[in-house]
Amino acid sequence: MNAIALDSNIAIAVLNGNKALIKKLQAFEMIYIPVTVSGELLFGAKNSQNRLSNLEKFRNFIGNCEVLDINYLIAELYSDIRLKLKQKGKPIPENDIWIAAICLANGLPLFTSDKHFLEIENLKVVTL
Repeated sequence: MNAIALDSNIAIAVLNGNKALIKKLQAFEMIYIPVTVSGELLFGAKNSQNRLSNLEKFRNFIGNCEVLDINYLIAELYSDIRLKLKQKGKPIPENDIWIAAICLANGLPLFTSDKHFLEIENLKVVTL
């Protein structure tokens, strides 16, 4: 199956109407959103000046994607990733470790503009 998971920065670009990005995503049969990304998007909407309209738009977007949840296997992967990054001296934001663990557990590439994901072993990263 031709599927991809979206990081928050890509989802926000889509929500802001980035036509080139929207066209690129049309090549995928399935779009996934890690639950952590859902939380980041909803926080951004609630924290914005256009709270109500953004919440509706963001909830519709999330509802049109398959949301990937967290479980014990993902917690194990999270701890492994975090430890390896610490040992390499390459820490990244906590939420991004969860996002990476979710993608690894589900065998999905992550579409992101954040280069620090490249530090995570075995994570397939798609960039702009």
